[in-house]
Amino acid sequence: MSNNNADEVPSGDGEVELPDDRRDQSESDLGRDVATDMEVDEEATDELLGGLQIETTADIEVPERLVDQVIGQDHARDIILKAAKQRRHVMMIGSPGTGKSMLAKAMSQLLPREELQDVLVYHNPDDGNEPKVRTVPAGKGEQIVEAHKEEARKRNQMRSFLMWIIIAIVIGYALLIEGAVLLGILAAGVIYLAFRYSSRGSDAMIPNLLVNNADHQTAPFEDATGAHAGALLGDVRHDPFQSGGMETPSHDRVEAGGIHKANKGVLFVDEINTLDIRSQQKLMTAIQEGAFAITGQSERSSGAMVQTEPVPCDFVMVAAGNLDAMENMHPALRSRIKGYGYEVYMDDTIEDTAEMRRKYARFVAQEVEKDGRLPHFSKAAVEEVILEAQRRSGRKGHLTLELRNLGGLVRVAGDIARAENAEQTTRDHVLQAKRRSRSIEQQLADDYIERRKDYDMTVAEGDVVGRVNGLAVMGEDSGIVMPVMAEVAPSQGPGQVIATGKLQDIAQEAVQNVSAIIKKFSDEDISEQDIHIQYVQSYEGVQGDSASVTMATAVISALENIPIDQSIAMTGSLSVRGDVLPVGGVTHKIEAAAKAGLDTVIIPAANEQDVMIEDEYKDQIEIIPVHHISEVLEVALAGEPEKDSLVDRLKNITGQALERSGSKGRGSPSPQ
Repeated sequence: MSNNNADEVPSGDGEVELPDDRRDQSESDLGRDVATDMEVDEEATDELLGGLQIETTADIEVPERLVDQVIGQDHARDIILKAAKQRRHVMMIGSPGTGKSMLAKAMSQLLPREELQDVLVYHNPDDGNEPKVRTVPAGKGEQIVEAHKEEARKRNQMRSFLMWIIIAIVIGYALLIEGAVLLGILAAGVIYLAFRYSSRGSDAMIPNLLVNNADHQTAPFEDATGAHAGALLGDVRHDPFQSGGMETPSHDRVEAGGIHKANKGVLFVDEINTLDIRSQQKLMTAIQEGAFAITGQSERSSGAMVQTEPVPCDFVMVAAGNLDAMENMHPALRSRIKGYGYEVYMDDTIEDTAEMRRKYARFVAQEVEKDGRLPHFSKAAVEEVILEAQRRSGRKGHLTLELRNLGGLVRVAGDIARAENAEQTTRDHVLQAKRRSRSIEQQLADDYIERRKDYDMTVAEGDVVGRVNGLAVMGEDSGIVMPVMAEVAPSQGPGQVIATGKLQDIAQEAVQNVSAIIKKFSDEDISEQDIHIQYVQSYEGVQGDSASVTMATAVISALENIPIDQSIAMTGSLSVRGDVLPVGGVTHKIEAAAKAGLDTVIIPAANEQDVMIEDEYKDQIEIIPVHHISEVLEVALAGEPEKDSLVDRLKNITGQALERSGSKGRGSPSPQ
């Protein structure tokens, strides 16, 4: 790339800064508001499209720069802008699909303009195992190699011409003067082999173009995710012919690594913790020195004898990964990034505002344009995608930022429309895509649930002592009804609580919490009784504590011999003081209860804001949020005399716990 950075100003510490006019333009354009590009009805900003006036996504302008296409990660984008301007390293940590690789690519477009370089490796006549390295401006490398090839071609032509003249003279002398045909042919063969052997020396003079930046108009971007040591740090190919004049010159076997190809650009390494420790150590050296010699990475390879001069690798590193990436990352490498750059955490969700909904509409347009084969989305189809973004966030008033998965939904919907030769992708296509774009885990979970229906033990009516319809989640978003049963039996030793159902550590701890609640809320002496708790049909085991409320209700029902309304299902964690704590997956659990024909679901009050069930279930199920186990028992227990007696005792124990919720009764304060 030509040197066009005459208007860049070096700062006091030697770093490059952009002039004020270019800097202001970059910052103002960063992730610009869609409202500046499209017509927006300010009186309709409460609508799903945030007032955006479009017929299809064809009406939405898609920004050219990648950094302007990133949605939601405002803090991360600001960091990338600053890091690109000052050539700082960045580590981005967050969930998959939140835009880490896209921001890394955007950074290569934002880097200050610099003189890109080609790297050439030359034969070292003094020591063939130590090739020499030379850097030239981008585009010059090809010219140098072609010049050497042309020179070698001319030398070979002259040598071939001389060889054939000598062969002709030898054969002529043998035939005409000596009359020894066989001797002449043998002599000609020796001459031919001698010339061919000696010509290999001239071929070794042609340099190896290690890094070619002739076609790069911007700083290079190199994705080294999952690269082995040779691909990351460079390598020397193995040569099966290592002697006898048939070997390949060592400089011609040198291969550039990702760190060398990223010189003057960006090296992106996702899942940084998957690199082995030795590679991380060498990567740290490359960052520190700005140059790294190439050698064979395998001790059994002939390349292990070869080591070049240091090859330039002045790159900006963008490391990425999930939260666990920091655990197995070399501490010195992380310190190097943190000390000379930035660490940023990627958000999973963002607040649901009119402007963000407009950007999500632009996101759909971006995905359609990137694919190039999908029909544009109608307004109703875009609205359905935004509804799904709200639902996948798992939080009321938020939108998901795991946009890779949401982009998969867009592509599946577009594929369905394209298969039907539809002019537009409609809302119906998006609804079909939601059913078809399930993950493998989701499909397995749904198949398992479907097979369970043949032996389903869910009871949706009547009153039963010691039995509660609990709720659980399989996979990522498949809810199931999981009955929990409790029975009290005389103990032949000290009384204990026994729970079965392949409970994991957290679930086992929840059993201990429940035992404290039992002792507090029951008048029964359990010191000489065993309490048995069974998770029915929990073949895959129970991992969390979201059934704590279910367990406590079942046990208290069994101890007090008070039946439980079987049209009710419940979920919630439980503290040792009886407070109902929030759990995950409430939306999917509520939908599972509705599918099973249950009438009411009890959920933690803290999860009320997370409920975003599909429209078809809103009229099928009643949702009751609760704060305390006493509220759960008041709703779930049947049999008025016995229930009233227990409730009176609970009032004495819990004070105002029931009074705070007494006005709620069986109503549904659900946000739906």
